[in-house]
Amino acid sequence: MSRIRSSNTKPEEIVRKYLFSRGLRYRKNDKRYPGKPDMVFPKYRTAVFVNGCFWHCHEGCSDFVMPKSRVEYWQHKLERNRQRDRKNTAALETDGWRVLTIWECELKKAVREGRLEKLYRQIIISGADIHNEIH
Repeated sequence: MSRIRSSNTKPEEIVRKYLFSRGLRYRKNDKRYPGKPDMVFPKYRTAVFVNGCFWHCHEGCSDFVMPKSRVEYWQHKLERNRQRDRKNTAALETDGWRVLTIWECELKKAVREGRLEKLYRQIIISGADIHNEIH
């Protein structure tokens, strides 16, 4: 447990490298925003969270399995994570931010390229909408 990192994880690095290579610039883990999003794109008013399937209880995912020991402890801990995620997303959306979530299972080699391209388009499209609203 002591080796589990909260930032700069391998899935985050994969997403960051891809988006940077496509020309997008971002802030990492910016404390000024609720939930310290993994990436913040101020130009596009978009926040991106890269969630681990286990720690954020990805429903319907084969990578999320509730532990068999200390069930009550894990249920409580993981449910708090889900509640915190919902609260942070709502706070960001209330402030006018678009919130996108990438799940760890979406970054497996078989589906990675397609999902990253979709994420890139989601960020760019949301930025175009915001740019049109301002001007």
